[in-house]
Amino acid sequence: MSSVLYDAQGPRAKRRNILYTVLFLVAAAAVVWWVYDGLNSKHQLDWVKWKPFFTSPQPWETYIWPGLENTLKAAFYALLIALPLGALFGIGRLSDHRWVRIPAGVVVEFFRAIPVLILMIIANAVYSEYTDISTDTRPLYAVITGLVLYNASVLAEIVRTGIETLPRGQTDAAKAIGMRKGQIMVFVLLPQAVTAMLPAIVSQLVVIVKDTALGGAMMTFPELLASVRPMSANYGANTIACFTVIALIYIALNFSLTSFASWLERWLRQRKKSGGKGGAPTTAGEPVLLMDSNEN
Repeated sequence: MSSVLYDAQGPRAKRRNILYTVLFLVAAAAVVWWVYDGLNSKHQLDWVKWKPFFTSPQPWETYIWPGLENTLKAAFYALLIALPLGALFGIGRLSDHRWVRIPAGVVVEFFRAIPVLILMIIANAVYSEYTDISTDTRPLYAVITGLVLYNASVLAEIVRTGIETLPRGQTDAAKAIGMRKGQIMVFVLLPQAVTAMLPAIVSQLVVIVKDTALGGAMMTFPELLASVRPMSANYGANTIACFTVIALIYIALNFSLTSFASWLERWLRQRKKSGGKGGAPTTAGEPVLLMDSNEN
């Protein structure tokens, strides 16, 4: 059966796709076997190298859990500061006043163009030279500062793009009932743009979580990935086992974040479709907007 987007496959196309699938599965199995054989020949799969992670709480309590706590702490504070700061600069880039729009654009483009690692190193040097922050907590402050400066600029672009994608009729309808620019932004545009921006915001949160590893690599910040070195030193030559465990933790953490974001996005869309108060429809429904505004 044909579709609007494509024609139905014929017998030859179906056979060809089956052949491609079989070839891909064979190639994938060969790669998996090559990796397995290489690790096994180097004795990296020996049980003695993996045993500490399954039989002893020491690597978890001494290295992994403290590193995970520092990773989550840095990511949490970075997002807590970067999200409102990015929203502020994103809205500033949409301002009708040039004295607001141009400086906001310069700040966003400047920090978005600098690698986050350089921002962390500069922040660490500034804190070391001009503050009395102890050497124990200075890497945490430097990592958070670098993450905030970079990700706030990225989030500002996400906010600006999310607002600009809304139908023009929403703004026109709000102006027609006498709402001021600030009211339009806070009560009309931002609530609708949140749903559209949510996937991009969560993707940036995943980037923040992973970028905390840069602080561990360059500034001795004791985050999750930095725990690999002392673990491998204290438990023998099981570096691959340590990296594998840490990678699985990162995968589980980021998968949890994206799954929660997907659920939240579906919940927000269903809430808007059900006509619940507190959220305007995603489509250009001026009559609904006027009704909700009059009720408020």
